[in-house]
Amino acid sequence: MQAITRLLSHGRNELAKVIVGQTELVDGVMVALLCGGHALIEGVPGLAKTLCVKVLARILSVGFQRVQCTSDLMPADLLGTNVLNLSSGTFSLHRGPLFTDLLLVDEINRMPPRTQASLLESMEERQITIDGTRHPLSDFFTVLATQNPIEFEGTYPLPEAQLDRFLLKLKVGYPSMEEEIRIVEMHEGTTEAVDLNSLALQAIDSEILRQARQELRSLRVEPSLLRYITEIARRTRNWPAVSLGASPRAAVSLMLVSKALAATSGRDYVIPDDVKAATLPSLRHRVVLRPEAELEGLDTDRVLTEVLAAVEVPK
Repeated sequence: MQAITRLLSHGRNELAKVIVGQTELVDGVMVALLCGGHALIEGVPGLAKTLCVKVLARILSVGFQRVQCTSDLMPADLLGTNVLNLSSGTFSLHRGPLFTDLLLVDEINRMPPRTQASLLESMEERQITIDGTRHPLSDFFTVLATQNPIEFEGTYPLPEAQLDRFLLKLKVGYPSMEEEIRIVEMHEGTTEAVDLNSLALQAIDSEILRQARQELRSLRVEPSLLRYITEIARRTRNWPAVSLGASPRAAVSLMLVSKALAATSGRDYVIPDDVKAATLPSLRHRVVLRPEAELEGLDTDRVLTEVLAAVEVPK
């Protein structure tokens, strides 16, 4: 696991130069990249969600594009379009921001449904279709999308099919008192935004990320834990408070994230605690509660915690 260890150590050290605290966010985006999956990051403005992704692209030596979502964003604004060259009479492809390695989709729930749908093919198959022609995307293509959980005016909730494409949903909270003091100290004496060029961030060869993904595949999960993972996903489907439970794709995601969490802890084997830690970020966006459960004040995190408590842990 040399590549995984090197990747995680480098990523955490470099991100710590810019991001104070936010361990769950930092580890979450690293896990998503390690698994080759996409992540939905939810939190109020001002918690360094966008900054974290920008720094990550720099230190991993991968391509980066950012899309600021608005209600009038069109599919062609993401995919690109064929443009007529008047001098030659031929069409040439003007590539949109999806032709990159790391795509930051800021405030994804401000994107209209038609444009949201244009992301589905790229997130699942790492290719896009423009005028009937398929265009492959980078092997590293990863969507890291942010959304604001408290502002609903002018937003379009993501449909279940879109949410299911995300490997993880990370919830970002406020920093602790000590961490917030450090943040204020870092910005004391300046009125400018963080200048990443002045921080001397050290980049790592992107080939390390490719090697780390290969190492992750070699991690073996015991049959008893595979059964445990499957039982958790299946139990959500007949849970009284749930109207739509986790899909088989969700069970696969839970397994991948469990393996990645084992690797981040320096182990080449998965234990039940890895599965428990992976359950909320892997499943919270894939489970739909019944209206009466929401009226009672339940949320998906609480329901999934109850499901975990009801499933027997393998010895």
